[in-house]
Amino acid sequence: MGRRRVGLLAAAAAAVALAGAAAGYWLLARGAPVAAAAAAEATVPVWITGPGTVQARTPVTLSARITATVAALHADQGDAVRRDALLAVLDDRELAAKRAAASQSEQTVRRNVDAAEAALAKARADLELARTKHRRDAELFEVGYISRSALDGSVAALRAAEAGLDNAEAVLAARRSEVQGVAQEARYAETVLSHTRIRAPLDGVVIQRLVEVGATVVPGTPLFKLVDPATLWVAARVDESVAGRLRVGQPARIRLRTGEERTGTVARISHQADAAARELEINVAFDAPLERFAIDQDAEVSIRAGEEKGVVVPVAALVRNAGKPGVLVVREGRAVFQPVRTGAADAGRVVVAEGLAAGERVVAPPQGVKPGARVRQAD
Repeated sequence: MGRRRVGLLAAAAAAVALAGAAAGYWLLARGAPVAAAAAAEATVPVWITGPGTVQARTPVTLSARITATVAALHADQGDAVRRDALLAVLDDRELAAKRAAASQSEQTVRRNVDAAEAALAKARADLELARTKHRRDAELFEVGYISRSALDGSVAALRAAEAGLDNAEAVLAARRSEVQGVAQEARYAETVLSHTRIRAPLDGVVIQRLVEVGATVVPGTPLFKLVDPATLWVAARVDESVAGRLRVGQPARIRLRTGEERTGTVARISHQADAAARELEINVAFDAPLERFAIDQDAEVSIRAGEEKGVVVPVAALVRNAGKPGVLVVREGRAVFQPVRTGAADAGRVVVAEGLAAGERVVAPPQGVKPGARVRQAD
């Protein structure tokens, strides 16, 4: 009985081994099942990508123009401000006193002008009177009613009146010149005093406040930095080899470090490449202003630079063999490595510029499949 049971077990084991061998031979003969895709003519968009940072096209730095102490601050970092809004006040007591003195001097010289004009009017009247008297005395002298000495006195009076008019005109001109000089001093004092009021030159956002109340500033000391959110763009860097594909106005996608994605447009292309990095700077403007942003924040741009037409396969079909890029083509039941030269690619497809014809089937994905292996397309 024991020998019979052992025989039955041996026979069963032999049957299993024979079945496994048969199955292995069947699989080897038919090939391992793989997923395959047909290469086909199609169009793939050309995307040019590059890293960059968020920048403002026209950042504004407000600096002090005078030496003074910061008396008050009316804006802080992150504040949205309107054009001409008061941001800071500098100590103006000394300058206000100088402006008051200049205004007083201007009033004084204007009164002097009024007096000079009155003196000129009197000089003109005296001259007219002297002329009238001289004409009358000349007529009386002709008929012998007055003496030569009386006529000479009349002539002397006329000359004195003429000299008085000239003097009055000169005095008035001097007073008017003084008015111009003092008025310029008053305007200068007013202008310098206005420098104690720091106002926003545009609608924007304060990104930095660089002083505090009580600080002493001198001409050139930066006080605030402002940007207009409508002028934000990404200063990106791309390889100089793609410069010929770039055009102003091309659409772009912008991905910020925060994960937020925005659309944009190529606004400017530099014509000066970085000789060391062999990169070109481009500026991609946001299509809509950012509500929350940070200058110098990292970002990545993807610019749609046209389309490329050709034989297209899935990106997943690409492999490397001995360092060469290629695909595994299903030919006569085997996976044959075919070197290729690729072109434009998107998230799922890639253009094969050379090495593959439309209609050929490629293994995708090729993981676990070796070149030369017998394969068949999976159901």
